Amino acid sequence: MSDKLTISEEIFDEMIAHCKEAVPNEACGILAGKGGEVSKIYKMTNIEKSSVSYFMDSKEQFKVMKDIRANNLSMLAIFHSHPSSQAYPSEKDKSLAFYEDCVYIIVSLAEKEPVAKGFSIREGSIKEIGISIK
Repeated sequence: MSDKLTISEEIFDEMIAHCKEAVPNEACGILAGKGGEVSKIYKMTNIEKSSVSYFMDSKEQFKVMKDIRANNLSMLAIFHSHPSSQAYPSEKDKSLAFYEDCVYIIVSLAEKEPVAKGFSIREGSIKEIGISIK
C-alpha cells in the first residue's frame, strides 16, 4: 500500500454525492484502480440502513470484485460516511477492517463542508494516508 491515494476530482465528487444522498444513514463503496491511482468507483448499498454503521451487500460485493478483476484493477480503498461524527475510524470500523492492503476512507458530513480522510488500519493500529485530488 502506498502512503498516498490519488483520486480524480470527478470520482471524489461522486463519492461525496453518494455519501450525502444516504443521510441520515452511512453510505459505503469501493474504489478501484492501479498503483495508488483510483480509476473506478463502485457505490454500494448499506444493507444495515444505519447512521452509525454500514455493511455491504455480499452479492453486490461479489459482482464488484469480479468486475475489478475483469478490468485488471485492484481494490484500493473502501469508503464510508460518518453523517454526524468526525472522519476517524470508530471502534467498529477498526474491528471490521479486514483488508490490510486497502485504504479506508471516511467522509465526515458533521460540518458544513464534507471532510474525507484516508487510513491504513492494521491489527487495530491506525495511520493516516494522504488523499490527493487531481
